[in-house]
Amino acid sequence: MNIAFDNTYARDLEGMYVPVEGAPAPAPEMVLLNEGLARDLGLDPATLKSPEGLAMLSGSAMPEGATPLAMAYAGHQFGGFSPQLGDGRALLVGEVIDRNGQRRDIHLKGSGRTPFSRGGDGKAALGPVLREFILGEAMHRLGIPTTRALSAVATGETVWRETPLPGAVLARVAASHLRVGTFQFFAARGDAIRLRRLADYAIARHDPDLAGTEDRYLRFLERVIDRTMRLVAQWMAVGFVHGVMNTDNTAISGETIDYGPCAFLDRYDPMAVFSSIDTQGRYAYGRQSVLAQWNLARLAETLLPLIDPKSPEDALPAAQAAIERAPAIYAAAWRDAFAAKLGIAAPTEEDDARIDGFLELLGAGGADFTQAFRGLIAAAQGSDTRLWALVGGAPGLQDWLADWRARIDAQPGGATAAAERMATVNPVYIARNHRVEEALAAAQKGDLAPTQRLLQALSAPYTPRPDFADLEGPAPEDFGPYVTYCGT
Repeated sequence: MNIAFDNTYARDLEGMYVPVEGAPAPAPEMVLLNEGLARDLGLDPATLKSPEGLAMLSGSAMPEGATPLAMAYAGHQFGGFSPQLGDGRALLVGEVIDRNGQRRDIHLKGSGRTPFSRGGDGKAALGPVLREFILGEAMHRLGIPTTRALSAVATGETVWRETPLPGAVLARVAASHLRVGTFQFFAARGDAIRLRRLADYAIARHDPDLAGTEDRYLRFLERVIDRTMRLVAQWMAVGFVHGVMNTDNTAISGETIDYGPCAFLDRYDPMAVFSSIDTQGRYAYGRQSVLAQWNLARLAETLLPLIDPKSPEDALPAAQAAIERAPAIYAAAWRDAFAAKLGIAAPTEEDDARIDGFLELLGAGGADFTQAFRGLIAAAQGSDTRLWALVGGAPGLQDWLADWRARIDAQPGGATAAAERMATVNPVYIARNHRVEEALAAAQKGDLAPTQRLLQALSAPYTPRPDFADLEGPAPEDFGPYVTYCGT
């Protein structure tokens, strides 16, 4: 199998990883292949389905040019610092240049033990692998920066968790797998040489216009802050709850990474938490921007010795100023995203009250987040029926609608143009939690039809289609509270 790997991480960052081989899979079998993504990467889908392709995608054997390795990183997990985490059940196969000239990692999850496994078996079960496949594609189709799944391959072995489960390996594609925790790993060891090499590598890869400039480390910090805060604003606009925003799950590329205990809102609730281990609500929906800023402050701490090598403490005011700008970056991105959902063009700070007012109505009325915004499109087109059915229990809706209509009517094109814009940013279909669970349960019994149907609906999330009408709504009342787990 011929793949044009160009593995800069292995070549340029010696000492920041451990070479590792995946565990042999006894009977690898393709479960899902993202053929469109494969072609974007310049890979042949038929070749990836071949025995040699399955061997690579399961971690069993690597083709020529691959340099499988486990990356080192640390991380704050729920506020507590772990100085060594790393790829405990994963490996970086290598890097390819896609058809747009962008460098992309091909990375496996569930491929076996590594020196960072900390007692784990290094394996993954089919359910979490398919969850990441579905959620990554859902986010990508919503236009949100994200890692994506190239494939899900069953290994033919049993993985033991609380019960025996079918094993699988996910092949994940990312702009890179550099995390805030990668910088923390070397900063915690006082390894200034490797920390500088890592930062220069990250700049060359993600912000090449900064390479070689005198103030590149501070400017790099500012870029990562900007990307991250804008990403979180996009999460908020679709009701996405990451669930485990640890520093090792914060990518410096500005991509969403690690779909473990994540979920989408049904009913709007700023304090919504779905992760079984987030008992304090640290990573609640409404706290995601605060935690993103906290994670970015940890990145800033690692960069102080690079910003001012002679006196790192003197770099603190500039780094602190960069971090303190994060809320304003987020607020502007949040305003733009939610104003677009309301059909408001060229929003100003005065529109924040309109956005907050509508969200308060959703919370008071117990309304479904996604459907309420679709109902607002119908209201812009002249029919309030659906919106009243969803939000009518909340006092103040009539007054809010009058103010909102005056705002959009005053814009060029009026309500008609506003409705057209709203239809492009308010999805019909999201990866509803109960539908994801139904698909995973069926897949683990050998039935992939629900997963494939769900992926088909999510491939065009803004277009209503009668054949998928049953996928539009929230979970039924008897579904109960939704709880997710950091499953491997």
